[in-house]
This record gives sequence, C-alpha cells and structure tokens, in this order.
Amino acid sequence: MSGKDQSVVSKESLMSTKPGKQIMKQALFKSKGYKLFNKYKEETEKQFPNFAERFAKGLLDEIQSDSNPNSTQQSFGNEVGSTEIILNASEIEPIKSKLDNLEVMQDRVNRILNSNFVKMTFPVFNGLFDAAAEFSGRDDPQLKQDMVEGHILAIDLSEPMDRIVDKDEDLEFLDDYKLMNPYILKLARDKISKGGEQVLKEFEDGFKDARIGQYLDEKLKSTPTTITEEEMTLSYKKYRAVMGTAGRNMALAERPLGEIFYLGMARAAEGVGCGNEIEDSIKNGFVKIPSWPLYYSLLANDVKKGFDVTLEKSNLYLQDARLTLELLPEEFSHKEFLEFLFLTVEHYNQYWYNKLQKANKWSEFQSKLPK
Repeated sequence: MSGKDQSVVSKESLMSTKPGKQIMKQALFKSKGYKLFNKYKEETEKQFPNFAERFAKGLLDEIQSDSNPNSTQQSFGNEVGSTEIILNASEIEPIKSKLDNLEVMQDRVNRILNSNFVKMTFPVFNGLFDAAAEFSGRDDPQLKQDMVEGHILAIDLSEPMDRIVDKDEDLEFLDDYKLMNPYILKLARDKISKGGEQVLKEFEDGFKDARIGQYLDEKLKSTPTTITEEEMTLSYKKYRAVMGTAGRNMALAERPLGEIFYLGMARAAEGVGCGNEIEDSIKNGFVKIPSWPLYYSLLANDVKKGFDVTLEKSNLYLQDARLTLELLPEEFSHKEFLEFLFLTVEHYNQYWYNKLQKANKWSEFQSKLPK
C-alpha cells in the first residue's frame, strides 16, 4: 500500500505507533491541544476552496497584465540560479495562450496545492498567527489572511519547482509551471509585504537560505560518499528556512514569540525532513542522495543501522523543538496546540520507519549504496 492509499492519520496508522496512540487518546478525551488542532484543521478545509480560487484568479491577472513575460522568466531564473526551471523566449506565447483561461489555471493550481505539506501547514500557520495576535492584543483578520496565504504560496512554489527538477510527476504540465512560478513568487511577496519591512526582510533571507540548501542538495548528488556532517546540516537549511521563517513571521517577526516560533518550527521541520527521507527511500527503492540515512549508512557500512540512527536524529530535532515550549510566556493560549503538533511529527516519522522495517529491504538498499 502506498502512502496515498492509506492515510498516515487513519485510525489503523495511528494505532501502529506510540505517539499515534497518544494522539488517539487525546482525541478520545478531547484534550485542549487536540481541540485546537481540530478547530484549525476544519477552518482550513472551509477556507481552502476560496483560497485556491483567489490564487488562480490572482495568477491569471498577473500573467495577463505582464507586458514582458520573457524578462520575467529571465529574472526569475537569475534569482533562483537555474535556467532549467524557466521557459525559452519562443516557448512563452503558446503556453501563455493555453493558460489564458480560468478553468485551466484552476486545474494547475489545484494540482500543485494537492500536497500534504501545504495541507498540513495551513492550519499550523493559522494557529500560530492567532496565538501571537492574542499575545500582542492585535486583531486583524485581513493581515492574518495575507500572512498565512503569503507563506503558503511561497511554500507552494517549491512544489512545481521540485516537479520540474525531479521530472517525476505531472510531466505534461511542467512547462505550464515554468510560466507560473515567477508570478506565484510575486503574489507571495505582495501578501507578505503587508506585514511590514522586517517581515518581508525575514522572508527574503529565508528564501535565499532555502535556495542555498537546495543548491547544495544538487551538488552533493555527485559526491555522495564524501558528504560531511556539516554539509548535511547545511542541506537541511531548506527545511529550517521555509518553516522557521514562516513561524517567525506569524508573530510579525517580533521577539520573543517570533524567535520562539522560529526555533520550534525550524526544528520540527528538520524532524519531518528525516521522515521524508525515510518515506522517499521506501518509494524509490534506494537510499535517497543526499540524506541522513545515506550519511549514517555509509559511515556504519550498514543500511539498517543508518535508518535506526536517522530515527534517533529525528527525535533529537523534536526534542529541540519541544524545548521551545518551556520558553513560551506564562498562560500562553496555544501551548497545547504546539505540543499536539510535535506529537503528529513524531508519529509521522515513526510510521514511515515502521513501514520500512516491515518492507525489510535492507539487503536491496545495501546493494544500491554508492561505492
């Protein structure tokens, strides 16, 4: 059964891990953390169709009103440091006229929004923004929408970019995504800038760091056997930058909450990164390059040990994330919400690790390790 057939949060899946059982117990007794988490999940499900519609319309407007799409493509290519993810001048017009229709645009937007990462982070950002707004006595529904959606759009941009680079799905739409990407980034920036200068600066710094992490990933693919611990930590910059920055900006980059959210979200995202690498290895049939499982497997010359240590590594990241709970102000309204969030990350990692144990592909993985 692939991850898509059986949900990681189905009753059966939750029963298969220790943190999953704790999640079920909290659901049963309707704990504060569970209730808050559920509230934001339901809220997101209601908001999502409107968000997707606004997203598609906004993109269409941006594309239609751009008098020089070729220079838009070029400057996006320069900014992300890759010509692989943009269209040549001669390819632009046919793609532009194909996308010049709201229904077609809506289809492409729904494809890239159909990502677990996007669906899981939306309620988290809503919760963090509310918590910070309550703490600072700020109530501004429009600002909340701009901050949450701006960061969701920025995260969403990684989806089509990954598909273009990996060429592993949506092959017939990759050129459409190439045209759309610069405008997705523009929409994200426009919304995020509503939070003020410091918030936009944090976003720009985070975006730069995420690109460094991604660039390093590409580079390390060619030297898998000599990867160092320092390079692996740098490669994880992409997780820290994306989620940590979003966390910080939900508190409008104001200390202390902005810094506490940054730490909690950055470490939780690095923990999820370990789970992603375990999941990807199962789906691909070999240990992902670069990844903590590969790094540890090569050092120990033992794939099973490599994955065991990776699970421990993910728990260390989570331990770090949980330390931030101690730093929250007294009477902080969303502490249990964050506790529950970290529990779901722990379950996710343990779930994929258990799947890997059951699949028992150690010798196959061992034989495919880079020499």
